[in-house]
Amino acid sequence: MTGEDEPMSEFSETPPELPSADAIAGELVAEMFDYDGGRRVTVYVPQVAPEAIVFAGDGQMISPWGRFLEAADVPPTMIVGVHHVADETLRLHEYSPKFDPERFAAHEKFFVEDVGPWARSRFGIMLPSERTAVFGVSASGELALALGLRHPELYGAIFSASPGGGYRPPYPMPGRLPRTYLVGGTLEPFFLANAARWAAALRNAGADVVMNKRDAGHDHEMWRREFPSMVRWAFGRRGSP
Repeated sequence: MTGEDEPMSEFSETPPELPSADAIAGELVAEMFDYDGGRRVTVYVPQVAPEAIVFAGDGQMISPWGRFLEAADVPPTMIVGVHHVADETLRLHEYSPKFDPERFAAHEKFFVEDVGPWARSRFGIMLPSERTAVFGVSASGELALALGLRHPELYGAIFSASPGGGYRPPYPMPGRLPRTYLVGGTLEPFFLANAARWAAALRNAGADVVMNKRDAGHDHEMWRREFPSMVRWAFGRRGSP
């Protein structure tokens, strides 16, 4: 199935205009871990107590996007972003279980067993899986899908933008599937087809799925604009139960 064949979801709102960077109201907190010779994690802490939490790869890019959530109609949301390595090949090997399963497993353990408990303890956040998501873009979109499927008891929702094609839908699918929001751009046909493939496989397995197409390429602007819609879909609007 290609992206052009994939129907638009009912949740296909136009992404909102991004607020000015001056709209940031929370703060960024960074911590260096010993993993792999030193790995930084950056956390976006909203101005008021978070009602949702998003764990993400590519943390140096995604964590600062919290400022755009502040001006959106979404609940206060914490972002825990694990930074990627500078080497693009190693980044891909950490994010996709296909290429180097040993390196992927080590990073998975760090992400799930070290960073997750640290964030919950450090910030006093004890939210259920229904208020927790895992998010990624491009290669880290594969990471989000892999971690979400492997740890549905932790992540109740998966946000995956323009996922790469190294990690394909497993067969059979796990019995418990997180809700999943996928997006791809019409100007990035390879990544749009990957997103559509995942949407079809997850729907066939009975998962709650959103699949959106945007008139965009493989770029940060599209992913950043879609992020508030992902959070709203998973966690509701500001002030909602």
